[in-house]
Amino acid sequence: MGSTSAQNSEGLGRRDLIKRSAAIGVITVPTMSFLASCASSDSGKDQKVEKGKASAKNPLGVNETAPLDFVLFDGGFGTEYATDAVKGYNKVFPKAKVKFTPTQKIQSQLQPRFNGGTPPDLIDNSGAEQMDMGVLVGKKQLADLTPLLDAPSFDDPAKKVRDTLRPGIVEMGQFDGDPVWIMYYAYTVYGVWYSQTALDKLDAQYPEDWDAMLALCAKAKKKGIAGWTYAGKYPYYIPFSLYPFIGKIGGREVLDAIDNLEPGAWKHPAVKAAFEAYYELFKKGYILQGTPGLDHIQSQTAWTEGKALFIPNGSWVENEAAKTTPADFQMKVAAPSSLDSSDKLPFGTIWASGGEPFVVPKNAKNPDGGMEQLRVMLSEESSKNFTSKVKSLSAFNGGTDGLTLSTALQSGVDALTKAGDNVLNPRLQDWYVALQKEKIGTGVLGELMAGRITPAEAVKNAQAYADAAAKDQSIKHYKHQ
Repeated sequence: MGSTSAQNSEGLGRRDLIKRSAAIGVITVPTMSFLASCASSDSGKDQKVEKGKASAKNPLGVNETAPLDFVLFDGGFGTEYATDAVKGYNKVFPKAKVKFTPTQKIQSQLQPRFNGGTPPDLIDNSGAEQMDMGVLVGKKQLADLTPLLDAPSFDDPAKKVRDTLRPGIVEMGQFDGDPVWIMYYAYTVYGVWYSQTALDKLDAQYPEDWDAMLALCAKAKKKGIAGWTYAGKYPYYIPFSLYPFIGKIGGREVLDAIDNLEPGAWKHPAVKAAFEAYYELFKKGYILQGTPGLDHIQSQTAWTEGKALFIPNGSWVENEAAKTTPADFQMKVAAPSSLDSSDKLPFGTIWASGGEPFVVPKNAKNPDGGMEQLRVMLSEESSKNFTSKVKSLSAFNGGTDGLTLSTALQSGVDALTKAGDNVLNPRLQDWYVALQKEKIGTGVLGELMAGRITPAEAVKNAQAYADAAAKDQSIKHYKHQ
């Protein structure tokens, strides 16, 4: 893994055409400041509710009268799908009182509860204040979800829950060996999102290579339309299209090396080429003016208002941007354009993986109830409800039969079909949240796309941050198996 000379020896094509405009700078790398680690207190053990009696209708042995404490991230998917699932839980356990708490302040509200040994029973650990998954796993703060996965599925007792899930979901929840610590409930397609209507007005198709991308951006600029925008205040959205672009150029082993924090991984020619290509968007004035100051909602709104053609995002964007999306927008997602013909993987290579990470804390009072709530959510009925209401696929492998899919959701399904085996799943964002968001996302990509550092400086800075994380013995390190 990592950089090899082979990538340089096969004609570089457009790589030779992209020019750097500034000299390499010298940076000072600050000490890595990861999210506060969780206390390893076991004080919650004595507070657990008594185990219920296991049966065909209650395979996990949930205490039928015990309260359930469920905290959900109130983000792009909203809360209705979860409140509906809570009603499903209460149908099975009508005597159980469910405390349902939606919030956008996951870490600030829940970190003290973890430290005090009194966490909720089920958490949707997502959003800008997501708690660091690597820290939670490394500090042994999460319950192993294997009992849930091995339990009979809600719809078919002959099938285990694990046998009803989309490929890769179980593996995503694993960090080091067999235990499964996280259940990713949504199935997210990441990539370059656009309006087919906007392209039609320009008499254009989605550009399949970078020359065509730049030509289309130039055409749009003449019409007063920007080529791209992004969540400037949260530039860790940029990887949703940039990382699969890197993987497409250099092969999935480049992303694996980055995830593994291997020395020199960020210096791979594929990373350099991708950084230079994205920097060219800035240099040529193809990024919407003011983008570095926009948050995710503002950038999405500018996009749905037709001020920019493309935005890197995930499939939650359809629901999150619904209020500002015109009826004739024809929202779609596409894989990153090719850089040139020497790319290692074909056009259509895309990033798709589990989203909305649900966890059951080890010290929860009612962990069985937390897992049972997930079992209810992984039923066909609950999955169809989720897909219908939030316009996203779920981890349940199915749940679309009989549904009329929106243009955006259908484009996601079509993109997965086109990708075939070329579906990438970078892990940096869930193995090392602080590195991904604070350092690479904000400190490198945000600065690069705003034109405040050059591609060469971005490569150097990213590698320095990754090296610092690799040497930091206070965090647990993970590798692709």
